[in-house]
Amino acid sequence: MDDLPDALVQYITSYMSNAKDVACCKCVSKRWKDSMPYLKSLYFPRNIFDNLTAGNTPDGVIMQMVSSVCQLETLVVYCPFTSVGLDSWLSVQGSFLKNLELRMDSLGDQSFTEPPSKLDCLRAASNVESLRLWGVLMIQSPNWDSFVKLRNLEIVGAKLEDPALADLLKACPNLTDLSLIGCEGLRSVSIELPQLQQCKLDFYGFGDCSLSLTSPRLESLEVQGCGWLRVPETKFLRTLCIANNAGRVYMIDFGKFSALESLSIRGVQWCWNAVSKVLQQASEVKDLYMKVEFTGDHEALLPFPEIDFVEFFNNHQKLQKFDIHGAMFAALCQKNSLRHIDSTFVIPCLEEVVVTVRSPLNAEQKMSTLESLLKYGKNLKKMTIKILQMKSNHSSADDFFEEICRFRYMNRQIISIE
Repeated sequence: MDDLPDALVQYITSYMSNAKDVACCKCVSKRWKDSMPYLKSLYFPRNIFDNLTAGNTPDGVIMQMVSSVCQLETLVVYCPFTSVGLDSWLSVQGSFLKNLELRMDSLGDQSFTEPPSKLDCLRAASNVESLRLWGVLMIQSPNWDSFVKLRNLEIVGAKLEDPALADLLKACPNLTDLSLIGCEGLRSVSIELPQLQQCKLDFYGFGDCSLSLTSPRLESLEVQGCGWLRVPETKFLRTLCIANNAGRVYMIDFGKFSALESLSIRGVQWCWNAVSKVLQQASEVKDLYMKVEFTGDHEALLPFPEIDFVEFFNNHQKLQKFDIHGAMFAALCQKNSLRHIDSTFVIPCLEEVVVTVRSPLNAEQKMSTLESLLKYGKNLKKMTIKILQMKSNHSSADDFFEEICRFRYMNRQIISIE
């Protein structure tokens, strides 16, 4: 290192980010210490200040290191800090930052009236392009100006109010990636972001949140915890995942799926109109994952109505991978589901099937459906049969399992059992 020119030393050390490593390198030599102002990134782990000596505070140490850098581009702080400390760091480096990630730990903070709040301090980072926040309490709208350069916003573990979230999103008009993970307190969410391409929303609660999303460039959408969904602009949507593990999916209203390739629907109970509507619209889908246990418009949990095997696959000609659980498999295995099959019927594109079997009931129809998938799937390369928590004191469970094993043995190049 002593023989290297200063510019090269500065270039090498600029790739360091861990604050502990940076502090150690400062002690190596004056030359190394003089290279520290050219750092581009600083990272403060969660427990970095556990053994801090008397007279020093996390806020003070972070301020000392942040202020020693000329132009800091990335700042990641997982250790505890105060709003006063955050305000001081961002007053020095806020205009230079491109990436900011903070563990806010604000969920237990009740001092709402003490200014400035940690969220309000973020307005100093006006040129940030990526913002990630952990443990956010937002029951009041943040005092933000417009973050016109912000493209990626991720909030993990938050308690939010509808008006506060609406004002936050208005201050970020050019987002292309939005993730709200583990957020509670929301009831009615409306998002209008013209540049948004990737969106992941995970709402805690009773599963009764409503969502209206208008983003004409949307390519990927994952939603958990909504009972009502309206997404009119879906021209470029390629990946769609809808789940509700706590409540019921009542209504979905999507535009035309012109580009949809992957669809996943999950949950305990969906109204049948919602299931049938999304399946009808997703006729061009290539990858379909279904794990919905029951239907029914009210509290009663009802099985799926019978689904015609031939009609289903004729309406999904491009389907390549089909992962099927619970009620949907049972609906395909009903007595009359296979009544319209003739010699010309084929499933043209299906290459992989994953079937989860949980009950020995209607074993004959289930075996017939499995055999039909193999027989008419002319390009089928892999079938996985998952036996999940099958409980029965009757010998039918053993007989059914023996039939599956026999089926696998006769077609062992394609079929596997888990």
